[in-house]
Amino acid sequence: MATEGEYLQIWKLKLSPKQTVLAVVCLNNKEAQRELKVNHNNETLPFCSEPKYAGVALERTLTYHRHLESFRKRLTSRVALLRWLGGSGCGSVSTTLRTATLALVQSTAECCAPVWCRSAHTCLVDPVIEGALRTVTGCLRPTPADFPILAGIQPADLRRKGATLSLARRATDPGHLLHSKRTTGWECTASQIETLICNRRTPSTQFI
Repeated sequence: MATEGEYLQIWKLKLSPKQTVLAVVCLNNKEAQRELKVNHNNETLPFCSEPKYAGVALERTLTYHRHLESFRKRLTSRVALLRWLGGSGCGSVSTTLRTATLALVQSTAECCAPVWCRSAHTCLVDPVIEGALRTVTGCLRPTPADFPILAGIQPADLRRKGATLSLARRATDPGHLLHSKRTTGWECTASQIETLICNRRTPSTQFI
């Protein structure tokens, strides 16, 4: 709480106890049911086992399974809308479907991607994205094809890595909020990060 008080004082912020919750992040199952009791200005802050911050559902082990499961449901409804658009006369053009996929599906699938891109449960959303790419290409389900190449859209894992590298590039700026939060083993320079991002964008020209 002392560190938090210093942070609030630097940025001229005021903590609202009614809108603040406590959560525990640990891998010890024996401490899973333990609830912390923290007071702030003589008020006890409520405890929440699965809080949500910036739209991301956090868990005790930070596996992001609950968040990705809700993500999958949200993407499924958007892919259904994309399939309806592909079946109509105005949306049967591949360029229209590709633009709709980038706007409806990919933009949602990459929300806060640097946070959960290394989760083991990304397999929950990848098949839904693949279904959207299948709609763009017009291929059937048993078609053994590389849908990202045919659709002209980079694979989901590369797009998530690109979003992470972009955030890392911005964090190299000394004025960025995350600049002082980087790990001590940080070895990539700004030019190396820029090269990685450029290499990540290069295949998009090959897809088309």
